[in-house]
Amino acid sequence: MIDLRSDTITKPTKAMREAMYNAEVGDDVYGEDPSINKLEKLAAQMLGKEAALFVTSGTQGNQIAVLTHCRPGDEIILDEDAHIFFYEGGAISAFAGVQPRTIKSENGLLCPDKLKEAIRSDDIHFPDTSLICLENTHNRGGGAAIPPSHMEKLFTVANEHNIPVHLDGARLFNAAVALNEPLTEFTKYTTTVQICLSKGLGAPVGSILAGPKDFIQKARKWRKRLGGGLRQVGILGAAGLIALNDMVDRLAEDHESAKALAKGLDKHPQLSIANNVDTNIVLIDISKTGKHSTEFIDMLKKAEILAVPFGPSTVRFTTHYDLNKQQIEDAVQKILSFEF
Repeated sequence: MIDLRSDTITKPTKAMREAMYNAEVGDDVYGEDPSINKLEKLAAQMLGKEAALFVTSGTQGNQIAVLTHCRPGDEIILDEDAHIFFYEGGAISAFAGVQPRTIKSENGLLCPDKLKEAIRSDDIHFPDTSLICLENTHNRGGGAAIPPSHMEKLFTVANEHNIPVHLDGARLFNAAVALNEPLTEFTKYTTTVQICLSKGLGAPVGSILAGPKDFIQKARKWRKRLGGGLRQVGILGAAGLIALNDMVDRLAEDHESAKALAKGLDKHPQLSIANNVDTNIVLIDISKTGKHSTEFIDMLKKAEILAVPFGPSTVRFTTHYDLNKQQIEDAVQKILSFEF
């Protein structure tokens, strides 16, 4: 089976498994897990932030950020296709008691003027705008890599209104590799940032939330409240260290695979590429086939290919560490043989 559903399906490498087996551990709730302490210190340095916190998932990291930044009744501004709004079960409202104010973007690029217009004025009828959330790379934007120059424009608007900026950087390393920019060129235009260790970087579990030291101290309490206080979690932290130290540069291979996949599939007369393939995500417009995306997914399964629907006429393919060039070529040839 050629699994192109997501980079979340990657399995830990041999080096990760060995590191996990040999990991030094302690009680992280007491701050005594040496592997996690080392991971958090490294992540903070790489992200250019004062401190970092290991969390169980990207969603948990994003929710802890919102909970720490905001108070019930506040409003946060984010893209209408943002993962925090679209894929996190309404948690910002359920847990933090905040309401989303969404803006339409162009493939993840929020317009600075629209952002400025969305910020609430000082009026008792309005909620307080307490946070601006960005996403890079942008999942529903087809893995779009948002350049630091654009992030700077949004950060400038936020600073003019004294509003913090949180970045959902689940695939931020993909953006840095694709644009050949240092990671800190992105994160310097954020107040806080969340990165996933378990997508393209291949760790089995975990994400990092990073920001100012006092913010992370408060975030640590929210992690505990959410049941995220873990004990001998250095077993996972050891895999995270391998992810940060050894798995970043190879993301370029996933990007090359995605471009090869897109180039191949674009040869089918009834399929077209629906996104600029910046990173490891390819969106295919299947509207000319007359099929619903779920029907197309069933066809793929019969051909031993897995993908995910991304709307009624769009299908998403995601490349990752556990795919090789031959599998990409095989997937292309199988799909090119489809008749509708």
